[in-house]
Order: sequence, then structure tokens, then C-alpha cells
Amino acid sequence: MQTLIKHSERFWYMTPVDRTDRPILGAVIGDTHTLLIDAGNSVSHASFFLEQLEKQGLRAPSMVALTHWHWDHIFGLPALEGMVFIASEATKQGMEKLVPYAWDDVSLDERVAEGIEIAFCAEAIREEYGDARDIKIVLPTLTFQESLTLDLGGVHVVLRHVGGDHAKDAVVLYVVEERVLFLGDALYADIYSPTWRMTPEETLRLLNVLESFDAKQIVWSHGEMVSRESFAEDCLALRRIATISNDFPGNTDEITQSYASLVHREITEEENELITFFVNGTVGR
Repeated sequence: MQTLIKHSERFWYMTPVDRTDRPILGAVIGDTHTLLIDAGNSVSHASFFLEQLEKQGLRAPSMVALTHWHWDHIFGLPALEGMVFIASEATKQGMEKLVPYAWDDVSLDERVAEGIEIAFCAEAIREEYGDARDIKIVLPTLTFQESLTLDLGGVHVVLRHVGGDHAKDAVVLYVVEERVLFLGDALYADIYSPTWRMTPEETLRLLNVLESFDAKQIVWSHGEMVSRESFAEDCLALRRIATISNDFPGNTDEITQSYASLVHREITEEENELITFFVNGTVGR
């Protein structure tokens, strides 16, 4: 069940739903403006978020910022009519490619067969929408290139285009006074390739960027809010596996053995999955 969580007077967020791939949605409450972070995967998703905010008596949102172009973060935009839609120029370009698509079963299956769409996403769309799929792509009204800072009144939000394997247009949002970093999906694997993958170069570059923010809390869009210390542990594992993968590109056994030797224990299921992603991202190099 989705829950609206109050982190502080300035930052609220709603928990994700795995079954229909609903990501975390955030709200930054300023004295003059409320900013929504991501629009959700459907009108129902976005509308529910707005209802929960209203129940708390919070300032009505006037803006929404998108972390990237993937369906589960943008399909709720029609429910946010009257707001300013903010995205990177790269995100707008990604969204424009979706405009001509149809979303019925036949069209979804055709795109999956062609490698344009992912079976995982197609199934999540069916779960979220059922048979009624009146999906409309609404484009951003305000775009930026590399970064944008918003003054919401008493609180500032920095939007920064960071890219990454998951989405080249990935944007993170840093709530300055709250020291909250909203990751979106920036650190996840590329799921649009034939095999889900991560590359050492992009991962190491992105880790350097993300660790430069002076954040106390970090939000994973399809996970939870974690402490800086917990995030640092995740980053260390990613950094170690990415570095070893550079030394043994595409070699599962060598990467696994080297990492297990480094951490002096058996690897976890999550670490094993990461190794697979990096093997997929380096095989054939």
C-alpha cells in the first residue's frame, strides 16, 4: 500500500509500488511554491499523490520536475494540468519519441518484439492500466541543458543533468536546505539493452558526481530513502565491482572471485546481480 511520508516540513514523499512499477514521488514545500518530483506512471498515480498532499493541508503544487523520460515517471502528467512542467532538453527529446505510439496490447507486443519496448515495462503498463489505456504524452513547458536552480521560498532545489547507463537524460534533484538528494533512476542499470547492463566508466563517473553533493538523505526512486552512510556502502560496492570489472571485462568468475576476496565473505544476491550487469556491460571488450 502506498504511504505518504513526512521527512520534514519541507520534503514529503510517497512510497513505490513494485507490481505496477510506480516509483517514489516527492514534494518540496516552499513558502511560495510547491514542487513535485516526477509525475508518476499514470493519471491515477499522480492524482492519488495530489489527494494525499491535499489531505495534509499542504500548499498546492505549481511545478513538477521530471527525472527522465521513462514511462513510469511521466505518464501522470495529464493529471497535473495548470502546473509548469520542467525537464532537461534531453528528457523532452526522449518524450517526443513516445508521442506517436499506441499503447494497446498489439502495439506493445510489436514494440517488444522489435526491441523498442521492454517486456517488463509492457507488463507493468498492463497491470497499471488494465484494458483502458487512454495514455497521452504531455511535453515539458520549461527545459534546461545542464542545471537549473529553483527558489521555492525558504528552500532551493538544484536540478542537475547527470546521465548514466539507465538513461542518458537522467536528472537528479538536490533539496539544498534539507540536504536531500533525489536520485531518480540514475544509478540503475540500462534496461533497454538486449541484456540489462552497467558499464564501469559511466558508473565510476556518475558516482563521483553523486558523491559531490553534501546530502544527508538519498532517495532511490524504486527503493527508499536511505542515510548518507547507507548510500556510501552502496557506492563502495558499486565502485569496487566496477573497478574489478574493468580489470576482467566480461569474466564472471574472475570478477566474482576477486570481489569475494576483497570483501572477505560470500557475495550477496544483490552483489551477484550487479556483477551480472557489469559482465553484460563489458563482454566483448
